[in-house]
Amino acid sequence: MTGRSRLLFGEAWRSLGANLSTTVAATMTVLIGMFLLGLFIALGTWTVSWSNHVKSELVVRVNFKDSATTQQRNDYARMLQQSPYVKLGGIKYVAKADAYKEMARRYPDMVKNLTANPFPNSLRVTPNKGENVDKLFNSLTGSNKPAFIGKVTDGKKLSHRILEVAHVIEVVFTLATLVLVIASVLLISNTIRLSIFSRRREIEVMKLVGATNWFVRGPFMLEGLICGVAGALLAIFFLVLGKTIALPAILPHLSGDADVHAMAFPVVALVLLAAGLGLGAVGSGLTIRRFLRV
Repeated sequence: MTGRSRLLFGEAWRSLGANLSTTVAATMTVLIGMFLLGLFIALGTWTVSWSNHVKSELVVRVNFKDSATTQQRNDYARMLQQSPYVKLGGIKYVAKADAYKEMARRYPDMVKNLTANPFPNSLRVTPNKGENVDKLFNSLTGSNKPAFIGKVTDGKKLSHRILEVAHVIEVVFTLATLVLVIASVLLISNTIRLSIFSRRREIEVMKLVGATNWFVRGPFMLEGLICGVAGALLAIFFLVLGKTIALPAILPHLSGDADVHAMAFPVVALVLLAAGLGLGAVGSGLTIRRFLRV
C-alpha cells in the first residue's frame, strides 16, 4: 500500500470515528437491507424452484375409448411426441388396470364397492413448459381429435391457479428486491451527504492548502464502501444465525422434493457482499458527484 493510499484509508477511518452516529446509521441501513435481501433471495429462489416443480407436474390426460386398438394407441402416442408443445419423453401410457390399482392405493374407500374397472386406457402428456398446457390441450381437442379418443382433460382450473401463483411470486420477488436496493442506495447517499455537510469547513480548509480532488473525495468513497461491506458482513452473520436456529424447525414443513431448493448459501453470501460493496460505491459516488463540488 502506498503512502497516499494509507493516508486516504487513515482519513476515511478518522472520518468514520468522528461521525460515529452517521456511520452506525449507514451500516445499520445496509445491514437491514442486506438481511432482508438475503431472506428474499433464499425464500424467493425456493419458491420459484417450487413453482417450477409444480409446473413440471402439469399434464394433459388423453383417454382412449375401449374400441381403440393397440396399433391406434401406439400410432397416436408417436404422433403426439412430434408436437411442439410436448416435452421430450413426456408421454406416459397408463393401462386401465394400472389406473385402477393407483386409485385403489390412493383412495381405497372410493373403489371398494366397484364391481368393474371404470377407468379407460390413457396417456399422460407433459407439456414442454407449464405455460403451454392450454396450447397442448387445444391441439388435442376439437376437429383434431380422432374418433377413438374419448375425453381430454388438463385440470384447467388447477393449472391456471398454479401458473397465476407462480407469476405473482416471481413479480413480487423482483419488485421487493428492487425496492430494497433503491432504498439502501438512497439511505447510504443521505448518510454520506450528512457526513459531507458536517465536514464542510474542513473540506474548504483542505482545498485552500492544495489538496487534490481525489484526496478530498477519496475518504467519502471509502466510507461508503466500508459501511456497505460491514453491513453486508453483519447481515451474513445474522443469516447464518437464523439458518442454524430457525431452519431445522421450518424444513419439515417444506416440500421434500429433491428438485425444490433455494440458492446455495455461499452463493447468497457472495451476492450480499457484492451488493453491499456496490451499494456503498453507488450511494457514495452519487452523493459525491452531486454535493461535493470540488
